[in-house]
This record gives sequence, structure tokens and C-alpha cells, in this order.
Amino acid sequence: MSEENVSNTSQSNLSIVMTMADEVQTTVTMATSSSALVDFYFQCLVVAIGCFGAAANGLILYGMIASKQHKKQFLIFNQNMLDLASCVVLVVTYSLKLCNIYHTGTFGYWVCIVVLSGNLIWSTINGSHINLMSITIERYLKLVHPTYSKKVLRKWVIYSAAAFAWIASFAYNLIVVLSTSFVKDGVCYGYYSWKNDAVAVAHGVYYVTSFYIVVICIFVFCYGRILMVIRNQARVMAGHGGPGPSTAQTHSDRVQTNVIKTMMFVSAFFIITFTPDTAFYTMMSIKPGTSADPLGNHITMFCAFLYITANPFIYAVKFDPVRRVLVGLMPCKKSQPAGESVATATVGGTRTDQKPN
Repeated sequence: MSEENVSNTSQSNLSIVMTMADEVQTTVTMATSSSALVDFYFQCLVVAIGCFGAAANGLILYGMIASKQHKKQFLIFNQNMLDLASCVVLVVTYSLKLCNIYHTGTFGYWVCIVVLSGNLIWSTINGSHINLMSITIERYLKLVHPTYSKKVLRKWVIYSAAAFAWIASFAYNLIVVLSTSFVKDGVCYGYYSWKNDAVAVAHGVYYVTSFYIVVICIFVFCYGRILMVIRNQARVMAGHGGPGPSTAQTHSDRVQTNVIKTMMFVSAFFIITFTPDTAFYTMMSIKPGTSADPLGNHITMFCAFLYITANPFIYAVKFDPVRRVLVGLMPCKKSQPAGESVATATVGGTRTDQKPN
């Protein structure tokens, strides 16, 4: 083969290699651009639902205070405070992520550790899980062991349980985030670097067990026993031929039943919304070195965030005292102006409402 042919062949091969390299680079650029676009839309969506959830939780808190249920049902009130804090933190965290801040120095490091890593978000969410377990146990003791509950469920016990949900969750997440998060080239990497694969797997097992499996086991056991007690009480009352209970006792039982129904809906919603995120996290924990699918990660996290933003609607629909206050805020439900009292008359056996002339 002549030198000219060898040269032409080399140039042709080089041209093919350069063309393939350009195509690979273009594909990588398009994939990166598409991923960045998905991240952007996801962050905008989270900010939007965070604002909506904060407003809804604030309204429920107002309803509980106005109906004076915040003292009677303090743990439920604390649950809504945790959900409100979660929504506010969602808005702050993802608004900062949209700004795409370049982190430098000590201030940039702590912004990464405290906020952008997701530390505050998961601290409040995990606190919500702990508090939800406390509510379930409280309901169980009051309904299944009423005599014992009067001795145990003192005010200081309830307040301590509420405080524990905040303190324990923040302390736990701070310890984990300090050991696994860092800043590199101005970018924040939260919950990213583990000492080794064994530590990552061990933490994954602990987290899933403590904040998902144990929670569900408590739900199933406590509410299962509560339903059995309520059913037995209903059978006894149905077979009792004497006079019924007093009006005060009937009202108290109705309030208790209403609270239990509300919390059962909240618990069921917890299982539905956190199962995808827990399953995804479990798969990632089993193989610590694998990279997460961005779309799958966004979908499962959105389901988890939906829990704290949609919870208020369960309280608004199922919790009678709060529902009455919220209905009273509607303009169409407000009482008529003074001086326009309605007189009721009966004409030909038909009830009519008449305003005075």
C-alpha cells in the first residue's frame, strides 16, 4: 500500500472517530440538559406544593385553636405544627436550590449542611413519624386501657412526647448529615459519602426499620385492638336493655370515635405515600455504589412530600371540631346581618321563611 493510501485511510479513520466522539458528546449534553430540566421543574413543583401545604396547615392550626382542641388534642396539634414546619422548610430549601448557589467558605458549608442537604426537611418529616406513633399509642391507651391511661397520660408526659419528636429527629439527622455531607467545587452533596458500604447498608436497615416498619406495626396493633374494643362495646350496648348512656357520655364517645377515625385515615395515608419512597431508598441502600434514577427519585420524593401537604384535608374533612370552624369561615355560611331575622310561618301545612317588612 502506498504512503498516499495509508494517509487517506488514517485521515478517514480519524474523521470517523471524531464524528463518533462528537455524537457521544452531543448525546451526553442532551441527557444532561434533559436531567437539569427535570430537576428544575421538580424543584418548582415542590416549592408550589410547599406553599400550598403551609397555607393549609396554618388554616388547620387556626381551626384547632379556635375550637379549643389544641389543648385537648395536643399531640394532634403538634402533628400539624410539624407538618407546617416541613412545608415551610420545603419552600426554603427548594427555593435556594433553584438559585443554584456556589458554596464557598464556612457559611457555604453550613448552608449546605443545614438546609440544602435536606437535613431540615427530613428532620421535620421524621419528627412527624415519631409524633404519629405517639398519637397512636395515646389513642390505644385511652380506649383499650382507660384506667391505666389516667395514671400514665399526664400533661407532662404528653408535652414530653411532643418535645421528643422534635429533639430526637433533629439530633438524629444532624449526626448523620455531618458525617455524610460535604461541599466540592461549590456544589453541596447531602447524605452522599459514607465511611464504607457496610455502614451505608446498616444505616439503611436501621432507618427503614425505625421510621417505616415499626411505625406500621404500631398502627396495625394499636388500631386493630381499638377497633376490637369499639366493636365489643357496641355489642354490649346493643344487647343492654336498660336506659342509654348520658348525653355527656355519648358526646365524649362520639368525639373519641371521630378522633380515632381521623388518625386512622392519617395513618393509612402515611402508608400509601411513604411506601414508594421507602422501597426506593431500600433498593439504593442494598447497593450503595449505584447511581439513583433521577426520575424515580423525584417521583418517590414527591409522594413523601404529598403526605405533609395533603394531611390538612383529612383533618378538615374528618375532624368535626376543626371542620365546623372552617365551615364557619366560608362567606356563604356566615349568619345574616342583624335586623334581618327570619320569621317562620306555616301556610296550608307548608313551612315558609319570611323576612319582616
